[in-house]
Amino acid sequence: MHLSIRSRACRAGALLVLAVSLPLQAQRTAALPEVVVTAARGPQTVEELVADVTVIDADAIARSGAQSLSEILQRQPGVEVLRNGGPASVSAAFIRGANRGQTIVLVDGLRVASSSVGAPTLEAIPVSQIERIEILRGPASSLYGADAIGGVVQVFTRRPAGAFGAHVDAGYGTFDTRTASAGVAGSLGAVRLALNAGRRQSDGFNATTPDAAFIYDPDRDGYASEDIALRSVLALAPGHELHAQVLRNRLDAQFDGGAGFDDRTVTRLTAWQAGSRNRWTTQWMSALNVGETTDDSVSTSAFGAAAFRTRQRQYGWQNDFTFPHGKLALAFERREERLDENVGFAVRERDTDAVVAVWQFQTGTHAVQSNLRHDHSDQYGGRTTGSVAWGWRFAPGWRATAGAGTAFKAPSFNDLYYPDFSNPALRPETSRNVEAGVYWDRRLGAVDVHAQANAWHNRVRRLIVFQCDASFACAPQNVANATLQGVTLSGVARWRDTSLRASLDVQDPKDDDTGRLLPRRAKRHGSVALTQAIGRARLGVEVVASSPRFDDAEHLRPLGGYAIVNVTAEMTLGNGWSVLVRGDNVTDRDYVLASGYATGGAQGFVAVRWQP
Repeated sequence: MHLSIRSRACRAGALLVLAVSLPLQAQRTAALPEVVVTAARGPQTVEELVADVTVIDADAIARSGAQSLSEILQRQPGVEVLRNGGPASVSAAFIRGANRGQTIVLVDGLRVASSSVGAPTLEAIPVSQIERIEILRGPASSLYGADAIGGVVQVFTRRPAGAFGAHVDAGYGTFDTRTASAGVAGSLGAVRLALNAGRRQSDGFNATTPDAAFIYDPDRDGYASEDIALRSVLALAPGHELHAQVLRNRLDAQFDGGAGFDDRTVTRLTAWQAGSRNRWTTQWMSALNVGETTDDSVSTSAFGAAAFRTRQRQYGWQNDFTFPHGKLALAFERREERLDENVGFAVRERDTDAVVAVWQFQTGTHAVQSNLRHDHSDQYGGRTTGSVAWGWRFAPGWRATAGAGTAFKAPSFNDLYYPDFSNPALRPETSRNVEAGVYWDRRLGAVDVHAQANAWHNRVRRLIVFQCDASFACAPQNVANATLQGVTLSGVARWRDTSLRASLDVQDPKDDDTGRLLPRRAKRHGSVALTQAIGRARLGVEVVASSPRFDDAEHLRPLGGYAIVNVTAEMTLGNGWSVLVRGDNVTDRDYVLASGYATGGAQGFVAVRWQP
């Protein structure tokens, strides 16, 4: 890593510590639960973690007042977001400077993505169904296969609890935004059930600016979505259960494709799965699952209708073994991708089989995790990836980690087979990553302090870029290389009724050939949030900021830096009732996340909740 990155990180870290008067940590965006799942494909306690993970729990999600998954991710360490307009517009997450398609998004373990674009559809995942989010930063192909160069975002939907419970909420905000959701969960003998449904609707704002040229249309771009989810668990005997679940969301979002036409995209996201969990012995747990996700998108504009439907059938069998000083997970996976479209692709399907092993070992103050995975695709052949990470508790309250790993991204169906603009000879992108982290967790008098710093260096090779030759024949090629490197400083401090959270990323994701910053990536970005409880009220103020970026690889379209201020106020009324008021961008800062697309200015939202 270059000395300039280190020096900037040190100066930025000093300023961050002075600004909050306490060391901080990003490991705990909210109160950290007892275990995390994503970092090792199974439950891990905090003490076992050797990966860079953030957990966002149900309380933090509810208190955020966020209307989309991208809004939640925008406030997290190591994550930048792209959004082409309002909450229902095309959205993307860049983890540690990686591209949109180099992050895997899972919903309860199932991949959610468009095989044609080769990227997840964040805007189609309804916030009303989310119970918890885990963000794993760093290459994770050795755990989850293709596309995990930057990291993994796993969304866990609401699940049944032991006792019967219910919740209802309704909200209203700027642009005539209306939301409502309700759910019930509980046990009926040996069966646990959870049913949740929600709806969002908004008149929206004009998603484009005059910079958008021929697609600019000075109209409002609204949206409407309806979602429902059902989950059931049947206990057959102690340690043995069957489970089944289904999630469905329909999102109808307007966009600008030119004046004089009601351009819109209707996306239907469906995910279902069923399986069993069986504890055969105290040392052996087995899980068998089959599931399917469908990303069905139809865009209608003045030029006609474009329809793309991705169906991913996924099978998994994992066996977890516990030993005196370690754990071993062995898994087999199969993913069958099927693409229906009206463009005319030469190939519309591919199958991938994979085997994976995860070994965790602990002795004294040391912990090691090693992952090894082999994927075989009938489209691009075999790929083996691996990683190893080590953690050391070298002093009370202190922990150090170091790791290295490889990853790859498969070319999308658009890259391979889009008529007249594709290249069937493309090979997967690859990466090699090294990283290190330091964590501090102490109680200083009445103050709980949790702090961490992580540095990474990720070399990405054979990047797929779109090129045109002298005859204007255009196609994607494996010709670019990039280096993603940086430092994340972040954390949480809590004392009495006050909580302070902050994060700062100092990074240099660049094109190796030109030395230029990658499009829509900033050298510095971060957030600071302060919450204060006063009796039954909880008040919060948050600043989300980014340095300037560029919208294109040639740096011809600059995107200015920004700092937006969000405020929240929550009041508990008693008998399970509460009121949340949120103001976003209260200073009405004019900023953009992508050239030609607006962000809506100052906005407000009020929600009433009942959850006894």
